Amino acid sequence: MTQAKSIIFFDGVCNLCNASIDFVIQRDTKDHFLVGALQEDLSKEILSQYDVREDYLDSLVLLEKGKIHYKSTAALKIARQLSGLWPLLYPLIFIPKILRDPIYNWIGSNRYRWFGKKSTCRLPTAAEKSKFLSEEILIQTGIKLHS
Repeated sequence: MTQAKSIIFFDGVCNLCNASIDFVIQRDTKDHFLVGALQEDLSKEILSQYDVREDYLDSLVLLEKGKIHYKSTAALKIARQLSGLWPLLYPLIFIPKILRDPIYNWIGSNRYRWFGKKSTCRLPTAAEKSKFLSEEILIQTGIKLHS
């Protein structure tokens, strides 16, 4: 797959995950990211080209420059691209994952209990459609499946 933009895959029914995606979309002023729910067929098709389980919903997944990143690493790589002071968090990447990921895992394992869950995946508003994965968006942005 040729990739012009980074893609954030998220749990589409998780309220915390959806709020996080809203946060990213609002601060992605350089139009660096596309987003897609892990539950969607197009997301599964893209991720099938990498070593990601089809039923994986435990973390956000970042596809950046042909590499997959999970958990705190993905979050920090996303923060690095956002407007405002968020890139200042990126040096935390130098803290070993073994220390960063337990915090991420603790929040992740409690996310439905603390923030709730939707019965269906979130749909983009008309203004957000260009940020959400679709076959049309992939063609427009030059991302090709099955290279």
